[in-house]
Amino acid sequence: MRDDIDDSLNGILGKKNNYTLEEIKEAQKRRKKEGGNLLDNLRKVTGRSLPDASYQTALDIGKMCEERGISLDDRPSYKSAASAQDSSSAYIDTQVSYSGINEALSDAKKLEKELDDFTGNIDHDYNGGKPVTPGPEKFNGLADELMETVLGQEAFLKKLTIAFKRPYVLSRPGKLPANTIYITGPAYTGRHFALSTAVKKMAERGILRNPEVTLIDLSLYPSAGEEKLFLQDLYCALSSDNEVILFENFENCHISFLNNLCDLVMKGQCQLSSRYVLQNGQLINVANSLAHDAVGTFDVQGKFLVFVSTGSIEKLADCFGAPFVNSITDICETNRLGRDTIAQIASIEMNKLRDLSSTHLHFNLHVADEVVDFSIAQSDKNAGLKAVLKFYEDFLDALVQIRLETDLPEGADIHLYMSEEGRVTAESGGEVTDLFACLPATYTAGLEAVREELDKIVGLKAIKEYILGLEEYYRIKKRRSEEGLKSSDVSKHMIFTGNPGTGKTTIARIISRYLKAIGVLTGGQLVEVSRADLVGRYVGHTAPLTNQVIKSAIGGVLFIDEAYSLYRGTDDSFGLEAIDTLVKGIEDNRDNLVVILAGYSNEMEEFLTSNSGLKSRFPNLINFPDYTGEELVAISHSIARSKGYTIDEGADPSLLSYFNAVQALRPSDAGNGRLARNKVEEAILNQSRRLVAEPNGDLSLLFSQDFDLSDIAGDTI
Repeated sequence: MRDDIDDSLNGILGKKNNYTLEEIKEAQKRRKKEGGNLLDNLRKVTGRSLPDASYQTALDIGKMCEERGISLDDRPSYKSAASAQDSSSAYIDTQVSYSGINEALSDAKKLEKELDDFTGNIDHDYNGGKPVTPGPEKFNGLADELMETVLGQEAFLKKLTIAFKRPYVLSRPGKLPANTIYITGPAYTGRHFALSTAVKKMAERGILRNPEVTLIDLSLYPSAGEEKLFLQDLYCALSSDNEVILFENFENCHISFLNNLCDLVMKGQCQLSSRYVLQNGQLINVANSLAHDAVGTFDVQGKFLVFVSTGSIEKLADCFGAPFVNSITDICETNRLGRDTIAQIASIEMNKLRDLSSTHLHFNLHVADEVVDFSIAQSDKNAGLKAVLKFYEDFLDALVQIRLETDLPEGADIHLYMSEEGRVTAESGGEVTDLFACLPATYTAGLEAVREELDKIVGLKAIKEYILGLEEYYRIKKRRSEEGLKSSDVSKHMIFTGNPGTGKTTIARIISRYLKAIGVLTGGQLVEVSRADLVGRYVGHTAPLTNQVIKSAIGGVLFIDEAYSLYRGTDDSFGLEAIDTLVKGIEDNRDNLVVILAGYSNEMEEFLTSNSGLKSRFPNLINFPDYTGEELVAISHSIARSKGYTIDEGADPSLLSYFNAVQALRPSDAGNGRLARNKVEEAILNQSRRLVAEPNGDLSLLFSQDFDLSDIAGDTI
């Protein structure tokens, strides 16, 4: 009986253009090792796609099993027949008996998901076993339908519909993407919303199989060090069931990854620089290029590739090149929303707010028309839709806060109107409240603490004024951005010059916390490094080492002490590589990283000539002067207090003379603030010896005799 079945299966599966039993066996082995469905593994083993006759083949196998008395539960259609083919191959692999076929076929219900793969992986109707590609008529009325949801972008939606309709009128040859689309336009004009809505509508119409869009944020791959992450994310996107992949922030992506995307757009596949194997759905790098089943290319697999930005087509060309732009068939641009459209959106947002208040907060909102008009007015001064959406976001937060802080009963009526002072006012049960005053106050404790610490630092008046001035600049920058005005950033990178001990590291630490407190940086950490942390010990080590340091500092401040040591002349290839990598990292992370270079003035001037792009990226040169004798006396008192001691005022004259003399004779190597710290610590040790002979002496008081000032000749004091 088993031989009879084998002959029948060979007869069916061995027909012209179909898969042989040997190929199915090999695909099953691969499937157990690599995962995935049977059809995908058959394609990889044979290099052939499933023939048009595969559906009829599945029916033939199902009929054969039925003739042999092999039952299959719940087999009302070709779906179970396709599963029967899958299960029959499993029988051949395991070499089970006739009864084993029954057992294998009983698992058909578990293989339902593979039905679509076996029949071409499309949800369209079948005509004589052949898949029917949706015709252009399925796009009829789509643009009009989208206009009901996406407001104010009629021309854009018509172009977007055409872009998706294009491959259904005339498909592109070979392995190219279904289409490559560039979506541009001002921020907050509905670019992302329009795309996601269009994809969902096309899925409802049966044009696309999946209603979701795969998003790849290219800003996550700013350097070559993210290659594995980029390839894994790209592989997952290309392998997913989603037919639309959206790429954004290409301006901040490493050039090598943009080259991969260029190949996908223009050739339909990209060649990888290394060989990979697939293990449990993950790409694993292999050194052996002859590894079995190694992955060396990515195929676009007929997906739609969409790039989105606020930049012009020229910006796209600057990043990808002219050939890439010439490969883009459809450019869809949104326009800035008019006031009438914004008024429609504001009305929609207010209705949403009423519904949320009723269903979740259990308030009944009664909103005066003037409040809606006030929300629309937020779009003035070029602020656009962003300001309106922010208004309703704050509106909801304020209502939530009212629910949290008050004992208003469920179903309470809240009346909202504009006060004479032009504020949104909430009234309920006779209580009148400034609505937005209910919002939690902005956290400023961190900022106050930084200001207090800065104020305690002795001297450095000009440097303190510069730091405090940053807050004023970024406050105005934020206001300009909120009102839709251009707010180009200025370089935040700095060079600190001066002798050791003048407070460079302390100020760098304060700046990192200060920029975090005013919202310029997201992290606020200070990463302090030197040449040894950036320059590798062998060829190929420096760039990854420097990139790792840069990555650890993103969101904060990277402080490179004695930065001039990175450049030891034109023969120092490792140092020059570190500088080149640093310049690239600065540019890639300019919005969320501040780099401070510190060192002696003359040496730093020479260092800036080591790279043509270095000096222009560090326009803020701050010189730290040596401390005066009076300042060092004040610093000594501050250090003593921090350690729980007090310096007797009688010690001040001798300390002042000593510090003046040291600063006059050897300021470059005396240590400035470090000199004061050393003298205080010496005095504490000397006090301990003195108190052995003075049991009743003050344990916290440092006298003049406790300070050793003998390292300067007496006639100079």
